[in-house]
Amino acid sequence: MGTYIFVLLAGLAAGAVSGVIGTGSSIILLPVLVFAFGPKEAVPIMAMAAIMGNLARVMAWWREIDWKAFAAYSITGVPAAAFGARTLWILPVDMINIGLGLFFLLMIPTRHWLKSRNFQISLWQLSIAGAIIGFMTGMVLSTGPLSVPAFTSYGLLKGAFLSTEAASSLVLYISKVVTFRELGALPLEIISQGLIVGASLMLGTFAGKAIVLRLNVGTFQYLLDALLLGSGLLLLWAALFQS
Repeated sequence: MGTYIFVLLAGLAAGAVSGVIGTGSSIILLPVLVFAFGPKEAVPIMAMAAIMGNLARVMAWWREIDWKAFAAYSITGVPAAAFGARTLWILPVDMINIGLGLFFLLMIPTRHWLKSRNFQISLWQLSIAGAIIGFMTGMVLSTGPLSVPAFTSYGLLKGAFLSTEAASSLVLYISKVVTFRELGALPLEIISQGLIVGASLMLGTFAGKAIVLRLNVGTFQYLLDALLLGSGLLLLWAALFQS
């Protein structure tokens, strides 16, 4: 029971953060789920929860979705996410932890490099980004630090960014969950755990909307770096010292 309470509190915090900056829920929750349930179980649980978290953001900002950007990103991202999920499921547990940890750590300089270049991309380039990020979403789950600059480089800001990124991520995660189901990785217990965690994400996301227009987003950029660093180190520690 104590484990579930801790996970649910982490879900509320993760939902609030992602509701403000458009990412961060998986970065916060995935290491918690790895320690609570194990890496093989954590990834499908997080995928289920991510569907609910993104659904909450879509509901909160529905009227501002850029449907052209959504279609361009999703048409390549959905099959790529399914392929990434199949690739993930054949990897050893320790390799998953190491891969997730290194990915989170590498996202810190990558995110700042993309931001410093001030990239501006077109609709077809957004579609290419969808394929790349979709596959990585299937593999490592948390690609928010990449999808954020992809959509903002297309010119989406605030509500338009939050809603379009969430809608696109929603269909990618649905693709991943369907793939996990086909692979037998979503028994009833995993589904119920994902729904419980997802409910806390949804509550946190709606709380995030209440402060999104008042909060200094720049502050959360530093928080995101701290989350990436802490999560990456925790996952590497789990792989290297608990195997």
